[in-house]
Amino acid sequence: MASLPDRFAALRRVAWRPMARADLGYVAALEAQIHASPWTLGNFRDALAAGYSAQVGERDGRIVVFGVMMLSPGEAQLLNLSVVPDARRQGLGGALLERFCDDALRCGAEQMFLEVRVGNAPAIALYESAGFTRVARRAAYYPAVGQSPAEDALVMRLVLRRPAATGA
Repeated sequence: MASLPDRFAALRRVAWRPMARADLGYVAALEAQIHASPWTLGNFRDALAAGYSAQVGERDGRIVVFGVMMLSPGEAQLLNLSVVPDARRQGLGGALLERFCDDALRCGAEQMFLEVRVGNAPAIALYESAGFTRVARRAAYYPAVGQSPAEDALVMRLVLRRPAATGA
């Protein structure tokens, strides 16, 4: 009997840890390959210095997913969530998003916000599948790059809820 491929194998092989200063150059280089308007090395350095929650996921000794979240009283702001191109569609973005949501809840956040390019359909689908809803649109939020015009951002919000207690 043939067995089905294990779609969670890629997730089980990921080692999660906080982003370290030693990661910043590599993460910034990945970011430059992934995004048209990437965060800079200085942006990542400032996020760590400010005490933001920054995580990486490594597989086979290589960072394949990373992100940054800012916490403030009662809410969280997802600032960056990136998956390297050859590791996409394996559940890594969703796994990191879930980790950030769990961390935000533990720290007392009641809601999480994010901005995403209106043209980034895969990211929007991920966020909506996690329960985020569209609450606003920011015109020309992302700057023009080369021949591409400035792009609007969707502002999305998730109400964070603790899992329901199960009784016996």
